[in-house]
Amino acid sequence: MDAYSVLCADLRRQPRHWLVTGCAGFIGSNLLETLLSLDQRVTGLDNFSTGHRRNLEQVQVAVGAPRWSRFRLFEADLRSLDECAGACVDVDFILHQAALGSVPRSLADPLASNANNVCGFLNLLMAARDAGVRRVLYASSSSVYGDHPTLPKFEHSTGNPLSPYAAGKAANELYAAAFARAYGMHCIGLRYFNVFGPRQDPEGPYAAVIPRWVRALIRNETVRVHGDGSASRDFCYVANVVQANLLAAMAAEEAANHVYNIAVGERTTLTQLLHVLSALLAAHYPHASHPVVEHTVPRPGDIAHSCADVSRAAALLGYVPTHRLSDGLRTALDWYVDNLDGNG
Repeated sequence: MDAYSVLCADLRRQPRHWLVTGCAGFIGSNLLETLLSLDQRVTGLDNFSTGHRRNLEQVQVAVGAPRWSRFRLFEADLRSLDECAGACVDVDFILHQAALGSVPRSLADPLASNANNVCGFLNLLMAARDAGVRRVLYASSSSVYGDHPTLPKFEHSTGNPLSPYAAGKAANELYAAAFARAYGMHCIGLRYFNVFGPRQDPEGPYAAVIPRWVRALIRNETVRVHGDGSASRDFCYVANVVQANLLAAMAAEEAANHVYNIAVGERTTLTQLLHVLSALLAAHYPHASHPVVEHTVPRPGDIAHSCADVSRAAALLGYVPTHRLSDGLRTALDWYVDNLDGNG
């Protein structure tokens, strides 16, 4: 058996208590579903500023009533230290996914980005320290690589942040390292690279590229590409991220207090992505094979190319991504069809 299968079997035998921040969001709700399906006890924290109650409803249907009864929703805000403290009571592990995401959003409102992503994270660390939480796993981002030109990206080589969002994620890593040294805490940062999958929100000006394009293709709307399509990303299906979080939570002590790239290790240009999406959706929507494309100017703060080296996560966590881009898109297809059609 692989490391993740062994871990899942162990969790079923010995349930723990987990806190998932941002539990009503895209990644948080996928973590919640997996943990409940493994018979874990979960407290979820969300203020619903970007998360959706419909995501929790989908999890409830997926796991069934007995497992759903092990979930407690703590509707609270990371910007309140007292509310963070209340959520951390009797918790073994924290999976911190809550954030005010998006590079463009942070450029438009850097104060809100800092209040949620930096001050909120500091509150959570304080609450975790005082509650004696065993380990804090937190979502960092490939954006911390900034203007560093080397590909693939190695954890030890970062550049200058290009946006307030990136600066906030870099600050999270510094705070986690400082708390580890000052208070003996176990903190692990996971640098996500372009995560996609079910429950990712296609709405609004800050939506991620895959759900936004999938919805446009399904509805026969114009697909807007920032730049000429040559920009490349390391697209990572959400199941890979779930695996990484659980492995990191239970990894040996020597794996603690590091950051890890969580991705696949493959580059896909935006033009290639559009071709893959068009071909996949054409079986359900024939018009998707001939999309109407509009190229716009590149977005400020975006990097041109991104690709991860995942050897550290493989060596210290046992992380082996199970889904490449095409695998993940095929797995998510039914959800896309059911949720992003003309009535979505």
